[in-house]
Amino acid sequence: MVTNPGRRKRATIHDVALEAGVSRGTVSRVVNDEPYVSAEARIAIEAAIEKVGYVPNTAARNLVMQRSQAIGFIVHEPHSLFLEDPNIGEILLGANAALSLADFQMVCLIIDSERDTDRVARYLSGGFVDGVIVVSARQNDPITRIIEKLGLPSTFVGHPPDLRRLPFVGIDNRSSARAITERLLATGRTRVGMIASALDRDSGADRLAGFTDALGPLFDPALVARVPFYAYADGVEGMRALLAAEPWLDGVFAASDAVAAGALEALREAGRSVPGDVGVVGFDDSAWALRCQPLLSTVHQPAAGLGERAAESVLAQLRGEEPELGGILLTTPIVWRDSA
Repeated sequence: MVTNPGRRKRATIHDVALEAGVSRGTVSRVVNDEPYVSAEARIAIEAAIEKVGYVPNTAARNLVMQRSQAIGFIVHEPHSLFLEDPNIGEILLGANAALSLADFQMVCLIIDSERDTDRVARYLSGGFVDGVIVVSARQNDPITRIIEKLGLPSTFVGHPPDLRRLPFVGIDNRSSARAITERLLATGRTRVGMIASALDRDSGADRLAGFTDALGPLFDPALVARVPFYAYADGVEGMRALLAAEPWLDGVFAASDAVAAGALEALREAGRSVPGDVGVVGFDDSAWALRCQPLLSTVHQPAAGLGERAAESVLAQLRGEEPELGGILLTTPIVWRDSA
């Protein structure tokens, strides 16, 4: 038989038992932090573990416990937007911080196509994760139905209309959009348009509804440019469309900071000054807001907090606690800067 002389044999529980002079059962109780082990035996076993370099076989333990000790983080966005959108990154980091404290591993799963959906569905069905956090789910999203069918502990960031009895964390997008649009109108703007993004999910649809609420009888559907994603390029195209529809536009609500940054670029192209000719506001208070010139007025979305609360919700379900089906909503203050 050919062996690899450069690879050290992994220490086993048997090696620890021999070194400590106790039974394997006693070692097992110490490793699993169980009672009924004398202080003297525990000290001897801990010293033996250190000496032989024993590392518990987590995979075997999880198999017995029927746990993977992993939580899926599902993002339903194009791969490019996953990297571009700082909100997704902040949500991910917030969730990972909470999971790390509980000694859980995060597994990132990106859905950008029907093939991705099938692949992720098979993965979830295989029992590789104990629960899931879902970001950017759409209405009629097949992954939502699969999670529901599997009975996986789950929490959604956002609230698709067909979520039914699955828990979620989020913000009041409609009220927040109404508030910042009213603030923009209070500066004296009279021809205000919106670059409305991601209307196939609750956040985008609710932000458009809030904008409509704020304008009331002044709302003009011709002054809404509809774009698919919360992306810089969509902001450029949306702003060009608004200027074509109304050259004398003097205010714009962009559905995200990335979209607002694109809008500012298109306004520069057109020779329009901000905020002199056009006041611009965004949504998220992400890194994009501080990259803009002028600095962007926006709504602060607590992205890291959303991720943290979503992770805590999933972990609570794994402990057997009942989820808050009414939803957990975080506050969203307006951050007023130079762009409006």
